[in-house]
Amino acid sequence: MEKTFVFVKPDGVQRGLVGEIMARLERRGLRLVASKFMAVSQELAGQHYAIHQGKPFYEGLLEYVTSAPVMAMVWEGPNAVAAVRQTMGATKPTEAAPGSVRHDFGLEIGRNITHASDSVENAQKEIEMWFTAEEIIDWNRDIDTWVFE
Repeated sequence: MEKTFVFVKPDGVQRGLVGEIMARLERRGLRLVASKFMAVSQELAGQHYAIHQGKPFYEGLLEYVTSAPVMAMVWEGPNAVAAVRQTMGATKPTEAAPGSVRHDFGLEIGRNITHASDSVENAQKEIEMWFTAEEIIDWNRDIDTWVFE
């Protein structure tokens, strides 16, 4: 079963969208296996966004993601990475598909509500960066046979 990493960014938390986003992922059929509401340290922010180091927006991105709490989560299901990214929509909200989180709630790329892993490999790295193995719960829902083949 594939796992992916998601976090609701400070703008999503401040706007009260955590429950909406979790509900959309649950209704999609994905299973929540880890979550924590947390303040992001400068160290974790720098590690998470290391790929952007040296870019003009890097310092502002770190300042933004550490400015307020986030809701970090691990979701599981068949094709979880693709399913979550489709549910969230394109990174640029004005290019996101109607009905996606970013289309429905975002206007600008710098306030695009969520982060979602873009590959299975990056999901694994991000999950290990944000969660310990003990924080990820292996469980089955009674409805899983009706959702997963």
